[in-house]
Amino acid sequence: MSKVKVTETILRDAHQSLIATRMKTEEMLPILEALDEIGYHALEMWGGATYDASLRFLDEDPWERLRIIRKKVKKTKLQMLLRGQNLLGYKHYSDDIVEEFVKRSVGNGIDIVRMFDALNDVRNLRVALEAAKKEGAHAQTGISYTTSPVHTTDVYVKLAKEMESMGADSICIKDMSGLLTPYYAYELISELKKAVKVPLELHSHSTSGLASMTYIKGIEAGVNIIDTAISPFALGTSQPPTESLVATLKNTEFDTGLSIDKLNVVAEYFNPIREKSIESGLLNPKVLGVNINALRYQVPGGMLSNLVSQLQVQNALDKFDEVLKEVPRVREDLGYPPLVTPTSQIVGTQAVLNVITGERYKMIPKEVKAYVKGMYGKPTVTIKDEIVKKIIGDEEVITCRPADLIEPQLQSIRNEMKEYLEQEEDVLSYALFPQVAINYFKYRRALKYNIDSEIVNMNEKTHAV
Repeated sequence: MSKVKVTETILRDAHQSLIATRMKTEEMLPILEALDEIGYHALEMWGGATYDASLRFLDEDPWERLRIIRKKVKKTKLQMLLRGQNLLGYKHYSDDIVEEFVKRSVGNGIDIVRMFDALNDVRNLRVALEAAKKEGAHAQTGISYTTSPVHTTDVYVKLAKEMESMGADSICIKDMSGLLTPYYAYELISELKKAVKVPLELHSHSTSGLASMTYIKGIEAGVNIIDTAISPFALGTSQPPTESLVATLKNTEFDTGLSIDKLNVVAEYFNPIREKSIESGLLNPKVLGVNINALRYQVPGGMLSNLVSQLQVQNALDKFDEVLKEVPRVREDLGYPPLVTPTSQIVGTQAVLNVITGERYKMIPKEVKAYVKGMYGKPTVTIKDEIVKKIIGDEEVITCRPADLIEPQLQSIRNEMKEYLEQEEDVLSYALFPQVAINYFKYRRALKYNIDSEIVNMNEKTHAV
């Protein structure tokens, strides 16, 4: 067994999980060279919710963040998370947008593209995977892990084989809710190692308190890479701490070779940022505890907070436990989808409506109808006829790859937003988040105008002197 490699999540999933993706590029900048010296397998630093949050809340261009980090990080591979045909948005996009997005991501500095589909429908990964390989990036596919009566070891092994045959360079077991238990991880990874030859990576969250133990059993079963977060932004709904895993594996056959002293420099840098996040209320102590409801209801941490906010809006927080019990029932009705964006929102919203209205499926959001119609892909088990009828009536369920129904969009989107175009990547920002992108473009223009005005004024004063 060779040494275990480590992917560090501090620049993406760690702050996405604990402080709603609010870490700014300027906060990352001073520590980038130190991170580059650690010897990580990769730095996960882009994709997921970072793109939306940069534009929406931080008034930052996500592409500029990628370029800045790439300039400073010269030795370590940069990794992003991509939702397959959904890219970084919440719906399927046309193939030409997916291809262009992957091309620009790799062109601006991404080395590893981790792509997953919420339903584990591999058809929704094909275009992104082929585009990543065409651009010379490492294409990693993610298995969205969940538990249900139909999610057996055989289902996951079959999925891994399909991914390998599609051309995946590695496979990640993506346990977004912290549901994977240590001894089952050993069993699952042992079977996957027999079935596929590509490297396996293990990604989990400490939501249920299991992840560090699960990593150890996964490593013993032969997992090649683990995802960890530097300790100030570890645990709770984030990943297990990097330093603890490195110390655990030291002087064993799995030794990561990473230096605790170098890691400590990074941890000390992020400690004040953590403290500031606690003081501002951005880091809620609730997300740091063990939430055993994740195991009871398969509900990831982010989905729990969404359910709370939806119920608060309706003045129905007293119905929280009732909604939690309704979530697994809705999930069963909908063919046991893994609860990850966007299926977590689809199932969660329907559960809230079922409880608040007092009648199941009395109110049905358009996203639930689209899901049942097959517009997100194919669930693990076919949805029962009576549920289909209740939700979409006599409408036909599609069986093709959903994106086959979407005409090319890139050119028309470019024409739509051309007055704001400053770089080709702006077209993609607009394609994913039209209104949010426009607001950012206006902010950027105003900022540029103010700066230009100051330069003009300075020049005029100099000239006058």
